Order: sequence, then structure tokens, then C-alpha cells
Amino acid sequence: MVRRIAPLGLRTRLIAAFLLVAAISAGTTAALTYQQARNAILKQTQDTAVSSLRDQIEQQEFRMPMDQQELQRIVIELGKRGKPHPWIVFGEYGSVRVSTNPGTPTSGVITDDLRNKVRKNPYTAFQRVEDSRGNPWLTIGVPALFTHNGYTEATGVVFYASVPLSAEKLTVEAMVDAAQQGAVPGLAIAIVPALLAARSVLRPVRDMRRAAQHLGRGRLDTRIEVRGADELAGLARTFNETARALEESVRELQDAEVRARRFASDVSHELRTPLAGMLAVTEVLDEDAERLDADTAKALRLVSAETGKLAVLVEDLMEISRFDARAAELNLDDVDIAEAVRKTLERRHWVDDRVVTELPDGVRARLDPRRFDVVLANLVGNALRHGGAPVRVTVRTTPGSDGERLLIDVADSGPGIAPEVLPHIFDRFFKADAARTRSAGSGLGLAITLENVRLHGGTLLAGNGPSGGALFTLDMPLEARA
Repeated sequence: MVRRIAPLGLRTRLIAAFLLVAAISAGTTAALTYQQARNAILKQTQDTAVSSLRDQIEQQEFRMPMDQQELQRIVIELGKRGKPHPWIVFGEYGSVRVSTNPGTPTSGVITDDLRNKVRKNPYTAFQRVEDSRGNPWLTIGVPALFTHNGYTEATGVVFYASVPLSAEKLTVEAMVDAAQQGAVPGLAIAIVPALLAARSVLRPVRDMRRAAQHLGRGRLDTRIEVRGADELAGLARTFNETARALEESVRELQDAEVRARRFASDVSHELRTPLAGMLAVTEVLDEDAERLDADTAKALRLVSAETGKLAVLVEDLMEISRFDARAAELNLDDVDIAEAVRKTLERRHWVDDRVVTELPDGVRARLDPRRFDVVLANLVGNALRHGGAPVRVTVRTTPGSDGERLLIDVADSGPGIAPEVLPHIFDRFFKADAARTRSAGSGLGLAITLENVRLHGGTLLAGNGPSGGALFTLDMPLEARA
């Protein structure tokens, strides 16, 4: 199993980037400084040694041909004047080899390449080399020249000087050590401006995150203090403008919603009185319909039916208005669930074979009997109208995290609910079939049912059963709280 590494926070990334830039800058600066200083130190030593040896050789008088004793004398004299460090001088003339150290007439640090350069061209040549032990040396080759009739010619005598560069090496190593030792404190000191820079960047980000959290919790008056005129300040101003526009839009929507609720409530309330009179009149007329001619009786029954639908719609609208206004209350009572289900079915005359029940005895719950009756009647009635008989009502209990819960399944034998309808099944005034816009239902039954279930602290799910047909599952606590 591959373990994912948690992403670094913005503060850590900012500090790491700052330190990386500081380290790269310090390293680059140190490398360039070291290179320049090293070259300067070596060049100064080199130029001094080359110039000194050449000047001293030019001051010597040579008697040609030269024997070994004379060559030895000159070499020893040159060796005494070594600058800037004591040097070892070697002289070569034909097969004669001498040096300031008689035991070593020649040296391994004088390369054949240096000898060839001096012999081919009568000019001073030099090299920086290392011996077998890794010690640095500066080797200089200077040919002895004499002037005759305005012409300069080589005498055949060549002097070599080996200058140790140990002191320069120690100086360069000390510079490297100083750079290495200063790098860690330098990076440690760089953490301070890195923290300050990260704080200056992260503070507006934290303020914006906090403001966004407050905005998400509904505090639409949240604003961010704008500091400076940089990009973060522009972002803060944009956030404030967005929050202000959102607050105005929400306020307008809330005002419109309040007006709509008040309008629906007022209209429903005002319609109740004339509807009550109309219902009374239609009841009287229904009794005399049989003595009227067929057309008049048909029209009378149509008016009576539509008036009844309008009365149901008004009652549903008033109930919805109470839920929207948070004015709906629970009147709790200890209820025998099996008995309550039977009474609901008997009131609607659903006690025939159209409704099949599974009602275990001894299941009692604390709930609002009237609202429970509305919930069950709406679910069974909806199943009978839009599903198919028989409708099965099953009551059971199950343990939950907050105590025993009541589960009621209402399943019909119809074709089921279409997938595109399921997301809108509890929407207000929603009807799955556009052809049923004149059906007996108001389109508010399932919405009111859901609100009643939520009022009890429960949930209501809609779906299709395993054998077809719609299935509504009511899940609510046995002990509802008002």
C-alpha cells in the first residue's frame, strides 16, 4: 500500500523557498568570491616570483662556456634571493645539472612540457603543478640570454625555480572553511526574515480564510481589512465587494421569500371563510342533485368536487406556511403504533384487500398523533393513486446510535418511480406526469409529509423496491422531542 506524503503547508513552502534562494545566493557569491580571491592570491605570488627570478638572472654576468662550478655559484646566489618565499633553484646547461641542494640536481615537479617551452622559445615560462604528495608548487623556467650587436641570443643556460605554494593553499583552505562555517549561521539568520516574509504573506491569507468561514456560516456582514496596495490587498477588496453583493442579494431574496410566505398565508387565510360557505352550499345542493336534470346535476357535482379540491389546497398551503414560518409544533403523546396505523386506514376506508399490513404488537412511540396520521395517510393514499394495489405497510424497530428507532415501509405494486423523477419527488407542486396537472392531488402532499417527518427528527426516503413498485421508508426516533 502506497502511503501518501502529506502536502507541506504554505508557511513551510515559503520559508523553504526563501532559504533555498538564500542558500543559492550565498553559495554563488561564496563560489565567485573564492574563485576571484584564489586567483588573485596565486597570481600575486606567481607574478612576484617570476618577476624576481627574471630580474635577478638579468643582473648576473655569464662567462661562456660555463663550467659546473660557475653554474653552481650562480644557482646558490639566486637561491639566497627567493621572493616571495624561499625557493629551490636548478640550473641546466647541456648535460650539466646543479641546484641549491647538491643532493638533488634536478626536480620531479619540473615537467618536460616546461622544459620544451623554455628551450623552443627564449622566454620565461611557468606552471602550477602538484607533487606526488598533492603539495602545490609554482615552477618557473627562465633562459639566460646575452645581447650581441643588438641581437638577443640564448646562452643555452636555463634556470628553474620551484616555489612552494603551501602557504597559499592554507590561505585558500581557510577561506573555504570560513565560508562553510559561516553558511549555517547565515541560513539560521535568514530564517528570521523568512518568517517575517511568510507572516506578511500568510496573514492576509489567514484573514481571508477566516472571513470565508464566517461567510459560509451565514455571517454575510463579514469584511476583510485592506492593508496596502499590493495583489493581496486587491484580492481583499474583491472579496469585500463580492461579500457585499452577496449580502444584498441574499437580503433581497429573504425579503422576497418573506413576502411570498406572507402572501400565501394571507391568501389561504382569506379564502378559508368563503370556502367554508361554498362547501356548506355545495353539500346542500349535492343532496338535491338527484331531483335536478342530468346536465344541471353533473355541473353541480363538478362544482362541488372542485370546491373540495380548493379547500384541500388552501389547508395544504396554510400548513406549508406554518412550516416555512417555523410555527409548526408537536403535541406529543404516547401512541401504540399498530393501533394508530389501523385507525388511519379505517378513517379512509382502506381496510379491504387493497392495503396489507404487518403490524407487530407492543411497539409504542412518543409522537404527535395528528401529524403521524397525516404522514401515513399521505404515503398510503399516494401509493394507491399513483402506484397500484395491494399496498403493503410494514412496521418494525431497529437500534440506533441515539436509541430505538421506528421504521415504516410503504410499498405499492405499481411500475415504480422513474429515475428522473426521484430527485424531485418531495418538491412542492411537483407532479411526475404533466397530464395529471388536473389530478386530485395538490402536489403538496409529499412535501408536507417530509416536513412532518423532519419535525419528529426523522427522515423519509423514496425509491423502488427490489420486486418493483415505489417504496417509501420512514425512519424516526421512538422518542421524539418537541
